[in-house]
Amino acid sequence: MNGDDPTKQAAEPGTTAKTTKAAAKARPTAGGRSRPAPSEAGPRAPRPKRARSAVEARSEPSGAPVPAPAPAPHVLIIGGGGTGGALAHDLALRGLRVTLVERGEVTSGATGRHHGLLHSGARYATTDRPAAIDCITENKILRRICPGSFEENDGLFVAISDEDVEYEKQFVEACWQCAVPTKRLTREAALRMEPGLNPGLRFAYQVPDATMDAMRVPLRFMATARRNGADIRPFTEVVEVTMTGRTVSGVKVRDHAAGRDYEIGADIVVNAAGPWAAKVASLAGVSVPVVASPGVLVAVRGRHCNMVVNRLHAPGDGDIVLPQRLRTIVGTSSWVTDDPDEITAPADHAAMIVRESAALVPAIARAEVAAVWSAARPLVSGGAVVSGQAVAGPRHRGRLAAAGIPAAGVAAPTGTGRGLARDLRCFDHATDKTPTEGFVTIAGGKATTLRAMAEAAADVVCAKLGLTLPCQTTDVVLLPHTAWYSA
Repeated sequence: MNGDDPTKQAAEPGTTAKTTKAAAKARPTAGGRSRPAPSEAGPRAPRPKRARSAVEARSEPSGAPVPAPAPAPHVLIIGGGGTGGALAHDLALRGLRVTLVERGEVTSGATGRHHGLLHSGARYATTDRPAAIDCITENKILRRICPGSFEENDGLFVAISDEDVEYEKQFVEACWQCAVPTKRLTREAALRMEPGLNPGLRFAYQVPDATMDAMRVPLRFMATARRNGADIRPFTEVVEVTMTGRTVSGVKVRDHAAGRDYEIGADIVVNAAGPWAAKVASLAGVSVPVVASPGVLVAVRGRHCNMVVNRLHAPGDGDIVLPQRLRTIVGTSSWVTDDPDEITAPADHAAMIVRESAALVPAIARAEVAAVWSAARPLVSGGAVVSGQAVAGPRHRGRLAAAGIPAAGVAAPTGTGRGLARDLRCFDHATDKTPTEGFVTIAGGKATTLRAMAEAAADVVCAKLGLTLPCQTTDVVLLPHTAWYSA
């Protein structure tokens, strides 16, 4: 510091007010003469008041209380499976208040019991084009937003019989129409990729299937939804839908953990209960064409393949084999039931599945069975009593329109459920013959399409609320599944 310059001295950090005042007495004027301190110059004339601008005047507090902003609309979701969790995530990103209730632990229904196949869409290309298009689209999105959750091992569709060979042309053309990439492999090439295959195979097609943990992907959606403000309440069962006239106003729930009943109000209630959707809808006095179609799955000890192995034919029983860590999962069968709470795993189904899958991977016939279970698929029937009009979000409609597929076409029901469509359906019950406002059902789809189902339902919810809020879930990378277990 230059001690001879009082101006610089006043600018130094730590300079006191007294030092500054003393320096001012000796500060020269522009003409070189010293300027007297204020005490030497006599009393200073009062400065005239400056007029306030109109902007400043408006910024002054008026004394009137400022009204609080209106809270965001509240959406209550019934069902803590993959679709419900993905919907909670979508709506939370759009800024809505979200409460999700699930009667058991999250993912404890159909979501946590499927085989863990990330579909490429190839399985449904010939029989259910909307589902195939959704699968290949969501396959790519999920790999991007759920990094590390998939074993990206690809799949094979294997031709063994003459009937399989005849199916080839239809399969390849349908996959091309649905934008599912395929690569034809000779017998020798297929066996090099997957040595455990039936050595009598004719040829195979490689597709972008993958495997995943049935629970971990949905938990990533739920963990991210909760981080963004969603209130997720497991062990909370809906026992009544509350209504004002024909408008749903909320639900009455039973908290099985705390042993108490209470009510939750909501602007809109979304029924995402999967195979239980028809039961939940009945609480609101409406019906939905959702059919519970159970199927049996078998886990055998040992990892007998590294890729997903499918039979090259139309979807049937016992024609999927996939690895899950040190186990091999084989399936499935299919039938229709009235009550998804009352399903079994028939022994003859398990035996048939092992026999059919051994035609693809012979080692399965000799493997020890580790577990047998069943789970119900929530499928939409075109032949059931339809309540309301099936609607879909704009992006989903765009996918189907691009492929020349009507957005509302569904297959007629069959006794086994194999003929039921796997594509998603969203029902706004305000369009029922007897309208019920404030109640929406989302059903159908696959575990692979959980995000797309959530987007379609969220679009309908926002439209009903008069909100224009874009979907963000195609780009937001989800928290790891372990975040669900963090406080």
